[in-house]
Amino acid sequence: MSQYKIIGIVGSFKKSSLNLKLAQTIKEYLKDKAEFEILDYTKVPFFNEDIENPTPEAVTNVRNKIKEADAIWFFTPEYNHYFPGILKNLLDWLSRPISKDIPQVLKDKPICVSGITPGMTGTVVAQDHLISVLNFLNAKVMMTSRLTFPNALKSMDDIGNIIKGLEFIHAQADDFIKFIELNK
Repeated sequence: MSQYKIIGIVGSFKKSSLNLKLAQTIKEYLKDKAEFEILDYTKVPFFNEDIENPTPEAVTNVRNKIKEADAIWFFTPEYNHYFPGILKNLLDWLSRPISKDIPQVLKDKPICVSGITPGMTGTVVAQDHLISVLNFLNAKVMMTSRLTFPNALKSMDDIGNIIKGLEFIHAQADDFIKFIELNK
């Protein structure tokens, strides 16, 4: 099995984001199995067709990283039963064709979706909405081995490391590597 390049997209810019912690936990677990980069998309502007051409540099940089990756892993919080606006904005940019000859960068890309929350629903509703958009964009979303991680604070130590439920996190990571292999 070759080592894959996976881009992690965290749906929160909060420095102490639980979903960032989850992404970092998975990055550490996969360190011998995949190159895992957490995408910085903080400079991507609000989508606006008036600034689409020429494409803003931050958008071009993000598109190139997505295009070069073997797979994408989304980590979404749930705000008001939906995924965050920053993720929707990013998806709006990524959904646009790069040129007449090059389609949008998510088409046929293997995708995994996870989420962690201090609440009781485990981001399941937000994930369903996000998966719906990703399916519309013709991404290849892994639908089995979903990770909806509720009551997160009960699963963390005093410094914010995830210490309970790691077997579920590791199982999803292992399943995603297999999914990438099947869909590359």
